[in-house]
This record gives sequence, structure tokens and C-alpha cells, in this order.
Amino acid sequence: MEALSSIVGAINGVVWGPLMLVLILGVGFFLQVGLKFMPILKLGTGFSLLFKGREGQGEGQISPFNALMTSLSATIGTGNIAGVATAVFLGGPGALFWMWMTALVGMATKYAEAVCAVKYRETDELGNFVGGPMYYIKNGLSSSWYWLAPAFALFGAIAAFGIGNGVQANGVAQVLDSNFGVNTSVTGVVLMVLTAAVILGGITRIGAVAGKLVPFMAVSYIIAGLLVLLINIGAIGDALSLVFTHAFTPSAAEGGFAGAAVWAAIRFGVARGVFSNEAGLGSAPIAHAAASTAGPVNQGLVAMLGTFIDTIIVCSITGLAIIASGAWISGESGAALTSLAFETSLPGIGGALIAIALSIFAFTTILGWSFYGEKCVGFFFGARALMPYRVLWIVAIYFGATADLGFVWLLADTLNAMMAIPNLIALALLSPVVFKLTREFFASGGASESGGSTAAE
Repeated sequence: MEALSSIVGAINGVVWGPLMLVLILGVGFFLQVGLKFMPILKLGTGFSLLFKGREGQGEGQISPFNALMTSLSATIGTGNIAGVATAVFLGGPGALFWMWMTALVGMATKYAEAVCAVKYRETDELGNFVGGPMYYIKNGLSSSWYWLAPAFALFGAIAAFGIGNGVQANGVAQVLDSNFGVNTSVTGVVLMVLTAAVILGGITRIGAVAGKLVPFMAVSYIIAGLLVLLINIGAIGDALSLVFTHAFTPSAAEGGFAGAAVWAAIRFGVARGVFSNEAGLGSAPIAHAAASTAGPVNQGLVAMLGTFIDTIIVCSITGLAIIASGAWISGESGAALTSLAFETSLPGIGGALIAIALSIFAFTTILGWSFYGEKCVGFFFGARALMPYRVLWIVAIYFGATADLGFVWLLADTLNAMMAIPNLIALALLSPVVFKLTREFFASGGASESGGSTAAE
């Protein structure tokens, strides 16, 4: 196992090295410029469509609103609580700035992903819409690029068990054990039962649960976070100063904080930002492909909100709470650091609040990623593989909750990056299609387009 860990660790160092960060930020920036910064300028339009999208239009299994909530159920998870804290612990306050930069270019990436997902989606043998990177590679690019499609689906199917299952179940089990003394085996069994009750009903039930649970949990966490910031309002100016200063200058060692170079701020800010909002990974468009939307651009405008809500709002609240409360120099890391920041500001309830939030966030991530994983497997084996996959997914939760996941974290992080590579290549190659559809949509006054195509045009 040690030899395997060192091999995966070496691969991780390469795939999350400078080349990957340049690829993620580069493709996102290229798309943002090509779209003339539309995802930022049309943020209000996106929220308007989200509000109207509670009822579906056109073909699809779930409403545009529930499609976004399903993708948010997978993205708002441990990354928003533990991931942000890890980024600040390893990269200093400047890491938060680079998370913001990742999100701003990531909005364009997420927009392009959803546009391509709806345009090139297919129907499976059960009559359900399926889409995502493997389908927009297959239907949108020439046959010489086809190998990228099975590569993405393979990485996605395996990565799902790490990032979307084991890591999440383990996070819930550990936080409930340390805060409330709940045995990890008990947590594993309860999570299995709750997950089975939802995912055996497919995307319709996942979307319905996500549509109710995600807004509730996100708003509750935001209110609690704002309360922490209000209590530390005098320190917010200094916290923001630290974020902008340490984004470009090294962070000195202070208290339990070991100090960090600028490269560490960039690396961990971008890596944790991508881990949190998943822009560029290619996971979210799998959910958006199932939306009953008026057309590709309509769903793209809704999809880009996921990155904004996840990182610009939720992650910012976590990061600023950690820095403004002074907890960032405590020497704690991960969820324990966020818990300390909230407990310091809200004695007696802050730690428990983070434990409950993390549990709900992680549970919804398990639901969202089960759908992503099954569609990756379905790409190879069709609809007949879906039920066996769901059963395997439910069983894996117990092992995730009770096992030591050091290696699983490493493997999940590595496969995350490997999912992103074929997806980002495809988005760059399909960018002319995205730009053309966007121009036509806004030239017609934002009129609804026709739905997705099932083959390359």
C-alpha cells in the first residue's frame, strides 16, 4: 500500500502541478474572454431564469431549478467546510483570493459545460436524457477525439466512489463521532438507508430531494456564517487585507500557522476551489443534461450560478470566518479549523452547527455523485448497469464511513484532475459552438432556443 500511495502521490503532484492549474485557469479565461465576460455581466439574467426554471419547459426529466440543485448537492459539500479550511491552512489567507479567481473563470467553464451537455445529449433505452462530457465528445467532436469520451467516463466512474462516496461518508462519520459520540458503524448504516431511499428512485427523486434540501441547507449555513462575520465585524477589514496581500506575497509563520509561499496560495486556492465548485471537472453537466429546458443557453445561464453560489458566496463566508476569527493561526486544519472558527464566535453551538452542516452537505453530495457515477458506467454498459451500480454505491458508503481514507483522499484528488483533462480539451475544441449559440441567443433578444441535438451538426 505504501508503494501504491507513493506512485499515486507522484501522479498527483504532476496532475495538480503548474500544467493543470494553467489548463483549468487558461481554458476558463479563454472561454470568459470569448464570451465577452457574459457569465459575469449576465449574472442577474441567470438568477431570473433560475427563479422561472422551477417548472420545466421542453424535454427532460427534471426542472432547470432541480438540475442546478442536483449539481449544487454534489458541489456544496466537504469542500466548502473542510476544503476551504485546508486551503487556508496550507496556502495562507491568499488562497481565498485564488479560489475567487478560479470561480470567476469557472463560471464561464460551467456555462460552456451545460451548453454542450444540453446540445449534444442523447436518450437512453429507457427514454431518459443522458449527457455530459462523454456525450459532447462523442457527438460534438470528430472520431479522432473519441478516445477522450471513454477516458472521462472511466475516471469519473472510479473518482465518484472517492470524492462522492467514501470521502463524504467518512467526513460525516468522523464529525458525528467527535462531536456527538456517534459510532462510525451506526453512521454508516444510517447513511446507507437514507441514500437507498433516494437514489433507487433515480434522477427524478434525487432532483426532488435536492430541490428541497439544498436551498434549506445553503441558506441556513450562509445565515450562520454571516452571524459569525457580524460578531467579528471589526476584523473583517484586516481579514480582507490579508487575503489580497498574501495572494501575491508569502505568508509569514504566525502562531500555529507554518507560513506559505505564494505558489502554495495559488496551488491550494485553485485546487481546493476546483474541488469545491467542480468547474472544469465535467461532473455538473451530467445533471444539467437531464433538465427540461428551453435550450442549451438557457441551461448554461442557470448552470453558471452553481460556481457563483458555491465559491463566491459559501466558500467566501467559510474563509472569511476562519481568518476574521483568528482561527487560521491556531494550527488546526480541515473541518476542525472551520469548527473552531464558528465555536470561537458562537460558543456552545458553533461546533455542533458545523457538524450538522457538514453531515447534510456530505449526504447531498453522496446523492449527486451517485447520479454522476452511474451515468459514467451507463456510457459503457447502458441502462442495465444502473441498478447494480446503485446497490454497489449504497454498500460502499458503509466502508467509506468506517475505513481509514488517507489513500482514498489521495486517489480521489488525483482522479479529479484526470477527469478534468479530457473535459477541458473538449470544451476548448467546442468553444466555437458555445460562442455561436450564445451570440444567436442574445441577438434574438434572449429568446428560447430549440432543445438539445443528439448528434454532431
